[in-house]
Amino acid sequence: MTLTETSKGIYLDQSNQSFIDDIDAIIFDCDGVLVDITSSYDLAIIKTTKHVLQKIAKIDDPLEIDFEIIDGFKSTGGFNDEVDLTYAAILSLVAANKLQTDQRSFIFQVITNANSTGIESVEKYIQTKTDISDIVQQLSYPGPHSENLLYKIFDQLFYGPQLYAKLFGKKSSFSENGLIEKDLVIINENLLNELQKKFDSKIAMVTGRGMESVRYSLKNLLNFFDIDNSAFLEDESRDLAKPNPKSLLDSIAGLGSKSTLYVGDSMEDFIMARDATKLGSKTTFCGIIGTSKDPLKKLELFDQNGAFVVLDSILDLPKLLNLE
Repeated sequence: MTLTETSKGIYLDQSNQSFIDDIDAIIFDCDGVLVDITSSYDLAIIKTTKHVLQKIAKIDDPLEIDFEIIDGFKSTGGFNDEVDLTYAAILSLVAANKLQTDQRSFIFQVITNANSTGIESVEKYIQTKTDISDIVQQLSYPGPHSENLLYKIFDQLFYGPQLYAKLFGKKSSFSENGLIEKDLVIINENLLNELQKKFDSKIAMVTGRGMESVRYSLKNLLNFFDIDNSAFLEDESRDLAKPNPKSLLDSIAGLGSKSTLYVGDSMEDFIMARDATKLGSKTTFCGIIGTSKDPLKKLELFDQNGAFVVLDSILDLPKLLNLE
């Protein structure tokens, strides 16, 4: 293991610590970093998958997706988009039902054969095992966000009726409170003040969320970020989704950074930061593991892929950056 715990909650590659002194800007992912989404986005994956399997695929006893399955898909580097992950889980369990095989065993076979191309790799693998054209046609995913059935179900469950109506101008089919209400905000004003002083306000965000969703959860804390040089990828075309480094490169250029710390919690984040460096923008990835259901497994994943620094929480940043 290259990473060692140099201080509680801080894991460093001790042969590469000089990068800390060079950092002049910091860019964050949102989900799993600024906000713990275990009871919000992750639960929306679970609920949407169950709803589609029961109501559309007509499977009476579908396997309930759990956090081990969610982390398994995310570890492949192709599932930063939660609805992509939901779709992959649905296809896997429909296929398992058709094959009359153990659902849990089959979904982990799919995960093992998935890669950074995401749903493309999942469809390709499953199609070698059985015909899933019926559910593929029914869901027609991805399709236009505002019109696609799977997006609609996921968004209605996540945002709740009032926020869904505000964002999309349509009535929700579900009456229960949106799961976004269960977002747990980790970042705080004191930390953001410290980071603003350290980086001369060069603080931005490159996240898969849409801006209004981020604003709803972070509220006034969003004002600490350079919005003009941030990217909210749910509001952009799918070709800009992580791990495509373009949005990160644009953010780095806008901030005028020569050495950036990108703080994320997924393999997509790691790949995006790595590719930004390959394309000429020096970017150090800082992995967050404390919001994972299995932090040690996430630490091992980042370590095996060559991360220089991993933290339990963004609340450990002051110690890492010598602000304490």
